[in-house]
Amino acid sequence: MVIEKPIALLEEVLAPWRERIGADFDGYKNHVSRMLNFCFALRACGDEERRKLIIAGAFHDIGIWSDGTVDYLPPSIAQAKLYLTQHGLTDWILEIELIIDLHHKLRRYRGDASPLVEIFRKADLADFSLGVVTGGVPAATVRAAKAAYPNAGFHKRLAQLAGGWFAGHPFSPPPFMKW
Repeated sequence: MVIEKPIALLEEVLAPWRERIGADFDGYKNHVSRMLNFCFALRACGDEERRKLIIAGAFHDIGIWSDGTVDYLPPSIAQAKLYLTQHGLTDWILEIELIIDLHHKLRRYRGDASPLVEIFRKADLADFSLGVVTGGVPAATVRAAKAAYPNAGFHKRLAQLAGGWFAGHPFSPPPFMKW
């Protein structure tokens, strides 16, 4: 498996966020890059599907930094919609909103709206789980993506955020989890 590095559109979309994301930037960009490579391993995508996945990837967790919240799906979706509107891609809004909104769905997505929703969900889970749950991503792809795009503290940051949530809400799942 050849790992795509760098992913030019991702670099372009995330560039304006570098200062806002700060010390977490490389970790987040690398997380998205690993995920996207997992998506591309799970599905042979045409140019339009690749662009949709890259844009959804860039914005899927961005609400953590745009709004400073663990309840980051609504602000992540809002930032993606803004980007899509500014770039004349309003026809993609509903699909990318669905991809972002359901990327932490615990069960398989069975809807007909977009095959990219399930691909993205599997790819995010493969990276979130550090490759323990692959969702069909070949192990060689997981290893190659992890080597090409180091963690850079991303999972440590997630643990800090989750710890803060569970300290205040010990019996409630985080708001981004979907059944």
